[in-house]
Amino acid sequence: MTAIKIKSHGGAGAYPSKQRGAGQGTPWTGRQSVTWPQTHPPTSSFPRSSISLGCRRKEDAGSVHFYSKPKPPFLEIFTRSLIILCTAFAIVLSSIAVCDGHWLLAEGKMFGLWHFCTLEDKSLPNCTTDLGEAGVDSLPVGLVLCRSVVSFSVVAAIFGLELLVMSQVCEDQDSRKRWSVGSALVLLSFTLSASGLLGFVALLWSYASLLGFSLTFWCQFTAAFLFFLNGMSGHHIHSMVLLPVGNAGKILG
Repeated sequence: MTAIKIKSHGGAGAYPSKQRGAGQGTPWTGRQSVTWPQTHPPTSSFPRSSISLGCRRKEDAGSVHFYSKPKPPFLEIFTRSLIILCTAFAIVLSSIAVCDGHWLLAEGKMFGLWHFCTLEDKSLPNCTTDLGEAGVDSLPVGLVLCRSVVSFSVVAAIFGLELLVMSQVCEDQDSRKRWSVGSALVLLSFTLSASGLLGFVALLWSYASLLGFSLTFWCQFTAAFLFFLNGMSGHHIHSMVLLPVGNAGKILG
């Protein structure tokens, strides 16, 4: 059993509730010592949980070698911004190409996703939505599939662009997942856009020529290329992970 002695240097009557000493009948003078019995060491009076918790936190903080939210370098920020900008530009090009739809001009005829036009000398084009008048087998059904696929590619690219932007605006634990899904949607848009282009060329192979394709067709071709480039770049940036500080020297060595 241990005891703690407490000495008070205050004036007389400073503690009116303790006017008596340690079991004695003498008045409290302010300079007497009081002995209180203790059954535990003095250190037990401190909260052990708070001491151990503080040490544990200190040890945990010292053992962490990863940066939870590293500051991205300028090159990474510039690359991500360029991917987002090029994706938006590709969406604009693809939207113009789909809405216009006139992709091929050959032998006085204009073939499009929505219309078929015949051109006469010094006169306005005579356009119709009846694609069967073109005289090409399976052209109506094929062009319906082509324009549907290309339209869905624009929709997929818009959703992918939204996820790419949100991953940069909202930096949380799901930002990397948003970037990954957005890149996958951009790649899906490339697949659909390229399928529509190839289907259009395959249907009108007998009329196709490099000089016969219109400007809107090349806009769609450029948009498909940008979808592929941006999707692959976004997927490559997503695969880049931050290496641990402790293992960086081992890997480099």
